[in-house]
Amino acid sequence: MSNAAERFRALHAGSGAFIMPNAWDGASAVLMRQAGFAALGTSSAAIAWALGRPDGAHAVARAEAIANGVLMGRLTGLPVNGDLEDGFGAWPQDCAATVTAAADAGLAGLGIEDTTADPANPIHDYDHAVARVQAAATAAKRRIVLTGRTDLLLFGRGDLDEVIRRLAAFAEAGADVLYAPGLPDMDAIRRVVRAVAPKPVNVLLGPRGATATLADLSEAGVKRVSLGGALYRVAMGAVAEAGRRLAQGDLSAMAGALPSSEIEPLFT
Repeated sequence: MSNAAERFRALHAGSGAFIMPNAWDGASAVLMRQAGFAALGTSSAAIAWALGRPDGAHAVARAEAIANGVLMGRLTGLPVNGDLEDGFGAWPQDCAATVTAAADAGLAGLGIEDTTADPANPIHDYDHAVARVQAAATAAKRRIVLTGRTDLLLFGRGDLDEVIRRLAAFAEAGADVLYAPGLPDMDAIRRVVRAVAPKPVNVLLGPRGATATLADLSEAGVKRVSLGGALYRVAMGAVAEAGRRLAQGDLSAMAGALPSSEIEPLFT
């Protein structure tokens, strides 16, 4: 196992939950390091949008997605978890190839989703989804931290019982971390944590449509909190607001900009 993967795995074994912000380029990654975070995630949505492409449609190639994470790791020295979507292919061997490529490149972790990139049939059936995670876990060989993820709730294709059934099967198949974005409330989060214990659980910010503190999630047994594309959307919200004010002739919209003298040293 690489040093980065060892450090990343150790974070999941620590007491309480930690936040893993999802950056998308060199500057956002280094700014998160300066803020004091111990690990970073990439964001498939943010990468795609920054390149002018749709998310979740195989519009970003595996090599591009992995290179994005490698860049962030090189600039920050932090463990980086790659948001590698469905493993860049429908079949178990595709997932295995993605795991091998990510580990060889030096990523500390990655996720494999049960999504298909097909809007008409967005989720793999149960047996196939489990086989994909099992192939990924075999390829990982503890060289890299593997997250098994189900997007059933995001696509409205199953209830919490089915989510838990899949996550428990992913854990049994060898996933190191389990993740189901869109959990509706703290009770659901606690049920997921209990179902896959002692393996760690990642949540996306917190209960869907509600607020929760890091202490709340830690108390519920969560180990990792990720942001998905939220950090990128925060940045785009600031850009959109500045644009609206500039279009009205308000040049003071630039007053809060981070000066070049603070950005340039990030890379020197």
